[in-house]
Amino acid sequence: MATLSLTQFLTLDGVHQAPGGPDEDRSGGFEHGGWSVPYGDEDFGRFVDEVFARPTAFLLGRRTYEIFAGYWPKHADPADPVATKLNALPKYVATTTLDSADWAGTTLLRGDVVEEVAALKERTDGEIQMHGSAGLARTLLDHDLIDTLHLLVFPVVLGAGRRLFSDGVRPTAFRQTAARTTGAGVAVHTYELEGRPRYGSYGD
Repeated sequence: MATLSLTQFLTLDGVHQAPGGPDEDRSGGFEHGGWSVPYGDEDFGRFVDEVFARPTAFLLGRRTYEIFAGYWPKHADPADPVATKLNALPKYVATTTLDSADWAGTTLLRGDVVEEVAALKERTDGEIQMHGSAGLARTLLDHDLIDTLHLLVFPVVLGAGRRLFSDGVRPTAFRQTAARTTGAGVAVHTYELEGRPRYGSYGD
């Protein structure tokens, strides 16, 4: 059975929208695209390379899939571990709107997303990776289907944009298993799913 990990870029105020470029995602009138780019130093690149050394498959939401599919097939540099893995490994897309996908190795998951992902984990070995895909991630977090979170927190506040942990997310406890800070100030936190939160009082 595979584990499912999520790697997500976030601002200090929790925004995940359009980290990679001004035109990556302007939905909702978002004007701050590309906010992660100034922090892409060697430490950041080293972490990304480590992540992409591990996957056996990828799981993506429709919006992230379309962004990736519009870029990575055109940048198939064999020396680039990100391009190599994304272009070569199986890719699963949770969607109710796509009828077909031209990127080689892509399978559309068009049924109930919770059932589809649970079945995918059962029949797959190794590590299935999600990158971005925050809407899908929120649904899977609500059903305890994401085993590991890699949250990269960038030292910038935007005040607008879509957030990963929105109101109504299911209360969930995680255990931190790793942490590092890049030279540019990106805080990289790794968490493993632990279950429901516990509560108490400092007055007890």
